[in-house]
Amino acid sequence: MSSPAAFDAFYDKLDSDWTATPVKFENEFMEDVLQAESPAAFVYVEIYGDSYNQDSIGSPGSNTWLEQGVTYLHVMTPSGTGSRPARVHADNLLNLFREQSIDGLRMPEMSIGEGQPGKDLPNYWAMTVTIHWHRYDVTGT
Repeated sequence: MSSPAAFDAFYDKLDSDWTATPVKFENEFMEDVLQAESPAAFVYVEIYGDSYNQDSIGSPGSNTWLEQGVTYLHVMTPSGTGSRPARVHADNLLNLFREQSIDGLRMPEMSIGEGQPGKDLPNYWAMTVTIHWHRYDVTGT
């Protein structure tokens, strides 16, 4: 899993700037979106830290650390509604993070992946935005 700083950067950006659909993060209850009277699109977010490595040599507490990871923004749309609605949301999500640094995170590589049946979410289909990111941390937190 990622550091709290990386998680908070994505959480805060989505919480403040994404209004098109509900957003759910790992280990959050989803009954409100899954048991709605009529299924509607939502975004399920997973944030992973792939590595956290010392990037300098110095005295303890003054080194630079490089954290790298990937964030998956799964655009969940009701099954049978076609892929275009998911593509539109995925493109808008990608644009939300493109060409900017957010709370020290740099995101040099992004993609919109192939759609697939919603993993463990019957009646939903997923199209995933993948964002590779890294951040430098001078404090080691």
